[in-house]
Amino acid sequence: MNKNDLIAAVADSADLTRAKAGDAVDAVLAAITAALKRKDEVRLAGFGTFVAAERKASTGRNPRTGEEMQIPHRPPFGSR
Repeated sequence: MNKNDLIAAVADSADLTRAKAGDAVDAVLAAITAALKRKDEVRLAGFGTFVAAERKASTGRNPRTGEEMQIPHRPPFGSR
């Protein structure tokens, strides 16, 4: 499901126009994004938990070639 599919599903489920459903989906995603940038945890009961996490540099493998590669450090979401 992509964003357009989600908007269509919200529009059908909530009996909204696609424009209003799009506004609602955008508002929800903006609120989640803002919370993650503040380093807050977002918990949606029955759906999932979102948290911005820092990832340390590590060594991985290219799945296609098996060659070792360095995976760089990634700061938490919103601090890039």
